[in-house]
Amino acid sequence: MNALDEDEYFRVLKRFYEKSLILEDLSDVQPVLYFYYLDALAHVEYTLNSFAFNYQSPKNIMNRQYMRWRIDEEKKEDRPLFPGFINWLKRENPEKFKNLPKIWQFIYDAENPASYRSFRISLDPASLTPIPAAFFQEALEEFFTPAFLKSIYNGASLASLFENYRENVGT
Repeated sequence: MNALDEDEYFRVLKRFYEKSLILEDLSDVQPVLYFYYLDALAHVEYTLNSFAFNYQSPKNIMNRQYMRWRIDEEKKEDRPLFPGFINWLKRENPEKFKNLPKIWQFIYDAENPASYRSFRISLDPASLTPIPAAFFQEALEEFFTPAFLKSIYNGASLASLFENYRENVGT
């Protein structure tokens, strides 16, 4: 058997690539939530690739090019409101916060040390231990649950909460 096929991170990556994302009407998805949805998936993929493939592989080099582009994209329109929105949800609607994908809870919670480090997900910057592959499997499943996907459409629960937050912070 190929050593790459035996790699636990590569197996999660393969399961990720086997998923299908068919949205009813992309124009009806709340744009900020959609950006951060795809952004989180890109960070998960980047991190899995960095664990499964050589850092200098063409795949990882191409991923870094996307990640450089996304830094500028993150600053456009209402996108800068997203981290504040996550922290607002934690305070004002903790039940909804607990139902968010864990990646969003960890990365954007101001009280959590997790962050994107050189585009790689780091749950504890002080630790040198790699994140277990099972964490990524669970994180990906959360992003593909029908209930979560439905919530990011305009007028749905999470999208409505974001619009409420946006209107209250006065953009």
